[in-house]
Amino acid sequence: MMSFFRLNTLLLVLVTTWTSAQQTAVYSNENQDFNKAVLLYKEKQFQAAQILFDQVKTHATNQELVTDCDFYIANCAIRTNQVGADALMERFIENHPTSTKQNEAYLGVAHYYFAEGNYSQSLKWYEKSSEEYLTKSELDKINFQKGYANFAIKNSKEAKKYLSKVSNSPEYGSQAKYYLGYIAYDENNYEQANDFFGQVTDQEKYKEKMGYFQADMNFKLGNFQKAIDLAEPQLKKSNAIEKSELSKIIGESYFNLKKYDKALPYLLAYKGKNGKWSNTDFYQLGYTYYQQKDYENAISQFNKIIEGNDFIAQNAYYHLAESYLKTDKKQQALNAFKTTSEMTFDAKIQEDAHLNYVKLSYEIGNPYLATPEVIKAFLEKYPTNAAVAELKELLINSYITSKNYTEALVLLEKNRSPENKGAYQKVTFYRGLEVFIDGNYQEAYNLFKKSLSENKDTKITARATFWKAECEYSLDQFSEALLTYKQFLSQSEALATPEYKNANYNLAYAYFKIKEYENAIPYFLAFINQNKEDKSRLTDAYLRMADCNFISSKYWPAMDAYNKAIELKCVDADYAAFQKGMSYGFVNKNDRKIEDLSKFVQTYKSSQYLDDALYELGATYEAEEQNDKAIATFDALVANHKNSSYLPKALLKQGLIYYNTDKDEAAIVKLKKLVADFPNSPESIEAVATARSIYVSNGKVDEYAIWVKTLTFVNVSDAELDDDMYEAAEKKYVANNPKQAIAGFTSYLSQFPNGKHALKVHFYLAQLYFADKLESNAIPHYEYVANQSRNLYTEQALVRLSEIYLKAKNTEAAILVLTNLEIQAEYPQNKTFAQANLMKCYYAKQDYVNSEIYADKVLKNPKTEDIIKSDAQIIIARSAIKTNNEAGAKEAYAKLQKIAKGELAAEALYYEAYFKNKEAKYDASNKTIEKYAAMYSGYKYFAAKALLVMAKNYYALQDSFQATEILKSVIDNYTEFQDVVTEAQTELDKIKEEEAKRNSSITE
Repeated sequence: MMSFFRLNTLLLVLVTTWTSAQQTAVYSNENQDFNKAVLLYKEKQFQAAQILFDQVKTHATNQELVTDCDFYIANCAIRTNQVGADALMERFIENHPTSTKQNEAYLGVAHYYFAEGNYSQSLKWYEKSSEEYLTKSELDKINFQKGYANFAIKNSKEAKKYLSKVSNSPEYGSQAKYYLGYIAYDENNYEQANDFFGQVTDQEKYKEKMGYFQADMNFKLGNFQKAIDLAEPQLKKSNAIEKSELSKIIGESYFNLKKYDKALPYLLAYKGKNGKWSNTDFYQLGYTYYQQKDYENAISQFNKIIEGNDFIAQNAYYHLAESYLKTDKKQQALNAFKTTSEMTFDAKIQEDAHLNYVKLSYEIGNPYLATPEVIKAFLEKYPTNAAVAELKELLINSYITSKNYTEALVLLEKNRSPENKGAYQKVTFYRGLEVFIDGNYQEAYNLFKKSLSENKDTKITARATFWKAECEYSLDQFSEALLTYKQFLSQSEALATPEYKNANYNLAYAYFKIKEYENAIPYFLAFINQNKEDKSRLTDAYLRMADCNFISSKYWPAMDAYNKAIELKCVDADYAAFQKGMSYGFVNKNDRKIEDLSKFVQTYKSSQYLDDALYELGATYEAEEQNDKAIATFDALVANHKNSSYLPKALLKQGLIYYNTDKDEAAIVKLKKLVADFPNSPESIEAVATARSIYVSNGKVDEYAIWVKTLTFVNVSDAELDDDMYEAAEKKYVANNPKQAIAGFTSYLSQFPNGKHALKVHFYLAQLYFADKLESNAIPHYEYVANQSRNLYTEQALVRLSEIYLKAKNTEAAILVLTNLEIQAEYPQNKTFAQANLMKCYYAKQDYVNSEIYADKVLKNPKTEDIIKSDAQIIIARSAIKTNNEAGAKEAYAKLQKIAKGELAAEALYYEAYFKNKEAKYDASNKTIEKYAAMYSGYKYFAAKALLVMAKNYYALQDSFQATEILKSVIDNYTEFQDVVTEAQTELDKIKEEEAKRNSSITE
């Protein structure tokens, strides 16, 4: 196709050539050229015509001819959309004010723009024209075109004015009535629209166009069957957009006629406005499925209605809830009933939804509010509802079934009515258990006392009695615990409780703690006789019963019990074997003692009691005058156990053996080593005295004098005064007179800062200050003890010192002391204590590597209790989360679930749901969260986070309603957790933005 520019150029060349060749003829015959230009104009060759008109004008001598040329030149410019065309026409009017073509010019331009569909420009030029001297036919044409132009630019008022003028015109009447009908339709004046459409005489021409409008009008007028009859014939003749709209009219008409089976295919064929459906559209399709009992499809439509706030949304949410119930999706139904109950458009639906919300809360639990609170709110709002009597009964039971004991207790404390006494007894008991598991023993004690104040359920009374005893025991109130355990055992209901199986065991331990060992024995035995399954406690019971017999000098029964523990192959078999060997010594069976301890040394080479066994074996060899074996055994102890508290004792023993066998030189070597390595220890004092005897008997007093002057803790001249001052202070200490003891010990240290009793005095002072809660005063004294060479008090001092620093949250200082304690500890519980707290301290300072190292140590210790293992697993899990090691975290939380209780169990369960969400196991994740809501809703932080995960699950499952409603509930109900609320708001905004792409009812 020839380009526009090339065509113009060609025309210009043709005309110019023709003009040059005929120049003489043009000048002589202007009218002939003008007529040729007009001919080109009529043939719509506007470019060529404009050039020729311009040539004619240039050489014209006739003013009228110039005027006509200007007229056509301007018209050509307008028709070819030239820049400044309007100005050319204005100039024509200005330059030729008396021209008869002036009005023709206005109308011609207006008609041209109308024909081109530029209605705004057309109206502009019509406004300039005059209707004077126009024929009736011309006037009708202008009025119709003005009316249609205003219709096209949506100026309905002006359109009606001009179209009404030609509504009876033979030529334009049908068109005018059609457009007047459309305007009435658009203004929802359906009766007038029907009247106009009915007067359109040229029905066939407008039939297809009017078919849609008439169908829609009849639909809107409630004439549904007529709307169907009018719309159905139009479907095959319509384009895609019109077909979609007609399908909607037919589908919704059948819907309103309750012919849901017929409505369904048409509703499905609807494509929406601009590709979007509204909440009403989703409701109608969802309700159609609902009426056909296709509940899954009903859910898939209803749950697309989000941000709904009208009667339709309330109705949709109610039927959504019912659809969930029909498909056994009770948690989803609860959320839908909750939302419906908060909407006020239909009071009957609101009340019924609220009742269903209450009943489901009672049945499956409520993740947002305590179930008792939900029931109470309903009773207050609907006191005349037929279900009030039933709900009052449920209210009492709900305090127990909700398991949200924290909030239930708040409600019960506010409503201590007689009918709630039984519920109060149970709730305080179960809340007490939760608090006890979390380690808050004093608070738990108070709750169990409250439970015991309401003796409505004898079984709960018995159980609360037992746990009150447990609290007393945990608070070191052993005498009180002992009496309460006995009170529990005296109750007839005790036998039917889960606590009964451990009652004798715990009672025996209470006696053990107050050192009434003989009284403890029968209760340990009773536990053993009734419990053969709990191997861990059974072993411990044998050991403690053996210890009680051992302490009570009943060595043969002790050995029998130790043997039973060994046979069980428990983790404490080494302790039992050691104690059994010791027992032989007390029944004058040193040969058997030597045999058993020798076997122990060979069998338990990594036992923490190995140094004890070596020392006792050496001491027994000494007693049996097998001195060489004794010396060799003590040498093995000294060589292989550098941190043992027995080292000074072993060295002293060796020194005394050499002294008693007249090997003075060897004795002096051992005694001096003892004094050098363990100054200020009780053994070093005895070593100095023994060395003095050797030096004196050998006539080497001067050597003794020189040596003893180098010892800071020995002052020969002041020795007697040193002893006197210490003994005076010690008497006050033994007599439990702490103030006078502190004064005496302080005075001693001022006189003898390096006295021979200084170590003991520092330790006693530290203990006194610690007992009086003056921890800062105790610190320097514990540090003195800890900084000395390994001694009898080292381990206790390190434990107390670490406790003080941990309580003060002085992490760095605590780490130093705990690290030392881990190395020095001989008692397994102290080593575990050190490792467990090092694990926590490193986690607190965000040193996750060391935190995990110590957590691993704790877990590998077979003697670690479950509560400590829980701490270790949570540290590993949290550290893994902090370091983005989700695989490690998942494994750790899974292990934690097996042993954790209370808040840690809640956290572990939350992460089970979290990881299932990550693995796209959305239904399984939701099941876990429902379990959380039923068991741990009292732990609010992870409850909020769990709901956030649940919302993500539902959105992934294409349930937009559940997702958005849960997120809104999190935002409204968990404002104390800003991090969760912020994430919920971000997630909600993201969902709304995405849903707005298909739902026109959503405003972002």
